[in-house]
Amino acid sequence: MQKQGYSSSAVIMHWLLAVSIFFLFISSWWMLALPLPSDALTYREFPFQLHKNLGLTLLVLLALLLYVRFRHRPAPEATQAMRPWMRMLAIVDHVILYGLITAICLSGYLSSAYSGWDTELWWLVEIPNWGYEENEELNMFYSDVHLWTCWALLGVVAAHISGALYHAFRNDGVVRRMLRL
Repeated sequence: MQKQGYSSSAVIMHWLLAVSIFFLFISSWWMLALPLPSDALTYREFPFQLHKNLGLTLLVLLALLLYVRFRHRPAPEATQAMRPWMRMLAIVDHVILYGLITAICLSGYLSSAYSGWDTELWWLVEIPNWGYEENEELNMFYSDVHLWTCWALLGVVAAHISGALYHAFRNDGVVRRMLRL
């Protein structure tokens, strides 16, 4: 009997990625509602560090997901219910999602590196700025890239969820592949 869905590890990675993205957006709104941390406002450093930690974790999760996705191919039967243009659209959607997530994480790191603020991975290991010196111009550039790619990601995630809802209403088996554990 042929497997009907993604591997359990791919399903878990997918949902961990989704939850991480959700919490990154929540932490960013919390973070942006506060003034920038300073020596006088050190308690406000927590949301910034939390956001950076979630972003770095997201990048690791994405790498693991890509490894799992290429190692365990989905069952072909579920995609046979899809028309060729739908399969192509799903591939394009995933490539854009993965590309945007990578761009967001890297631009966030570079913005932080050029801001002069240190990053500690879950308050255990300091992530070096790799020789980047504080540079307000580059900090703002990467901050803008980070912001606009985040907005683009929201749009692509909305399209992704819309596609999932479409297939759920069609009951064509596509959504079942990602819900199977």
